[in-house]
Amino acid sequence: MGSRKFNDVAYFQVGITRKYMRRHDLTPLQFVERDKQYHILHLLEVGYEPFHLTGDEGVLDEIDEIVTEQQPAHP
Repeated sequence: MGSRKFNDVAYFQVGITRKYMRRHDLTPLQFVERDKQYHILHLLEVGYEPFHLTGDEGVLDEIDEIVTEQQPAHP
């Protein structure tokens, strides 16, 4: 990955992370724990091409959907 694209992806990850934390009222530590479990930053990296054209709210909705799908079912 070129340095320009790396910077674009990193900037995108920071912006979406801040909005995700705000949406879910998470502290940075809580976000880190959620990222360890659901790999949110990796998702943003590999999905950068389609995501950066989607709009922030669409990206946040997609992350919420993926996290919900990965959560263990409660009987």
